[in-house]
Amino acid sequence: MKKHKIIYGCATLLACLTLAACGGGGSKNSSGEDKSIEVTKKGFPIVDKKLKMSLMAPGSGKNWSKMETLIDYAKKTNIDFSYTTPPLTDFPTKLNLAFASGDISDVIFGAGSQNLTRAQEVDYGSQGIIIPLEDLIPEYAPNLNKLLEERPDIRKSITAPDGHIYSLPMISDGDIASWPIGPLWYKGEWLKNLGVTELPKTIDDFYKLLVRFRDEDPNRNGKKDEIPLTEAKLEVIKTWLMPAFGIFNGGIQVKDGKVSYSLTSPEYKEFLTFMHKLYAEKLLDPEVYSQADEQKKAKGQSDRIGLFPDYYSFFTTGEVAKEAVKDPMFQPLSKTGEDIITPISPQIQTGAFAITKNNKSPKASLRWVDYFYTKEGFESLNQGPAGALWEWQTNDKGEKVRVFTDRVKDQEPEEARSAISPDYGITTPGRNITLPSIKEKPNDPEKTPFERFVKSETDKKIKPYGKVPFPIAYLTKAEQDRVNESAAEAKLYNEEMEAKFITGVEPLSNWDKYIETLNKMNIKEYTKVYQEVYDRWAKE
Repeated sequence: MKKHKIIYGCATLLACLTLAACGGGGSKNSSGEDKSIEVTKKGFPIVDKKLKMSLMAPGSGKNWSKMETLIDYAKKTNIDFSYTTPPLTDFPTKLNLAFASGDISDVIFGAGSQNLTRAQEVDYGSQGIIIPLEDLIPEYAPNLNKLLEERPDIRKSITAPDGHIYSLPMISDGDIASWPIGPLWYKGEWLKNLGVTELPKTIDDFYKLLVRFRDEDPNRNGKKDEIPLTEAKLEVIKTWLMPAFGIFNGGIQVKDGKVSYSLTSPEYKEFLTFMHKLYAEKLLDPEVYSQADEQKKAKGQSDRIGLFPDYYSFFTTGEVAKEAVKDPMFQPLSKTGEDIITPISPQIQTGAFAITKNNKSPKASLRWVDYFYTKEGFESLNQGPAGALWEWQTNDKGEKVRVFTDRVKDQEPEEARSAISPDYGITTPGRNITLPSIKEKPNDPEKTPFERFVKSETDKKIKPYGKVPFPIAYLTKAEQDRVNESAAEAKLYNEEMEAKFITGVEPLSNWDKYIETLNKMNIKEYTKVYQEVYDRWAKE
């Protein structure tokens, strides 16, 4: 693929004594800072004397200590990190254990708001485990500070109710930054074989197309083995199909200033009724709730699925990027084909970078991360230094362009990039912008056909209909306490009942019982709190 971006308790006394012993006798304050460490205000290196620190981040199975991007940046900055990178699936548990034990790394990197939640920021920030950064940002993160001055919405989105900034964001300005989640993709060859020239815009036409996928042998193998619609679980399908019924978020959403809980609405019942129909008629994969993503991909590579989720279609089909331009992105639906809505990302994600009380030099850590909020810095983070993923070559116009190195020739570029850069499938801090393509040959066009295709599909099928379901907003500790129990209970109960309703294990005639149970979980209070949060956010 030629795409630059995928995704695109308190410390114990013993721990404090250990930190003091490792500090070389420098004076420290109560947060662990070594004031003897001198930090430059601009340029590289950041510190004159080599500084060692620790970093915890979700991993992708690659060895961060061997990534050329990080090796090169360590040389520039004179800061060496040791890396703790548990797999993404294990990361939330490992991070929580680290917080509970007090044995937390100096820096938390790439966690994102799913793993370092805004509630955790407020909680651990109030305990002093995560330190506030707003006073240090103007002097030691000037690139980010410039963005905050230009974009007050960013500062508003990353500031907790107590006025502190506990984590730095990922700011997304690229071609696909509006995606709330990876899209759904149609199998283009199936559409061609069935003579489909226009994608459905109504729920009824969508249903009819799935029936044709099931019955008319679109893979042309003479077998009745087609699966019209599939996923591992239902997260992506829900995201894109619920808006057809007037719901643009599976939970709290706001419309015209009024907050509601969508999963008790009549529209949600309509969605469940429709999905049960798809499941009962084998238009939705019977294994949707039991298969892993690898099994979904295996079906895709066997040409058995017609509509499926993935960041890019060829991740599932096993084809290469230049072949994927024939697989169109899902066209959002409505009942009539008019008044279409679809969720979009606020393009700011919290929890991308935080500094803990164990950190010897928060100032140096801020300087280290601030570079990624520049074009040059994000380019370096994402694509690595020259000679690893790419090298400079000259085209026929005498221009220097980036061209893939030999190491990429025998593998997909994204797979090669995942071993070079940590900016792969996680919420990295920085300003995520659309970068110049890395070319296969010096005279290739500036953007590949696939990149132009993805931008075009996004511009036509997501941006015109997009709405942010709920703004990025922090709850106070008191508000969080009011919603914590009901939120966890309701989420688990809804996930269980949704699967039962769709598969028919629970008949939809028991809908009133479902609503009654959710009401006992204080969903009305939960919604009331978020109305208060939204009202406060809207006034700021």
